[in-house]
Amino acid sequence: MAETCNDNHCPAHGTVKVHGREFTATVLSTRAQKTAIVEWERRYHVPKYERYERRTTKLNVHNPDCVNVKAGDIVRIMECRPISKTKHFVVTQKLGTERLFAERAAAMEAAKVKAKVAAETKAEVKA
Repeated sequence: MAETCNDNHCPAHGTVKVHGREFTATVLSTRAQKTAIVEWERRYHVPKYERYERRTTKLNVHNPDCVNVKAGDIVRIMECRPISKTKHFVVTQKLGTERLFAERAAAMEAAKVKAKVAAETKAEVKA
């Protein structure tokens, strides 16, 4: 972490205290100011089929100036008091970068474009 940090919501240099739950997640986006969108996968048991399925959780977290994570980074987040309407977690540590994150993001964008084109062609056929 950097020596100088003027962020009041930084757990290391500010006044916000961390408590409660702690997760390791991957940063998807940092477009919003001092905010990162993170995601992690969890396993959910489906009792009817006696199997597990993969589910993902997305959260808005506070991104302090001294940590300054970017898309594709693996981070540790911890619960804190509500910083805003949607932010109840803060990034405490950057653990590394996810391999092949750029390729996965590009594949998801390509899938969105493909679905949009398919929907448009379906609408044209109906008309």
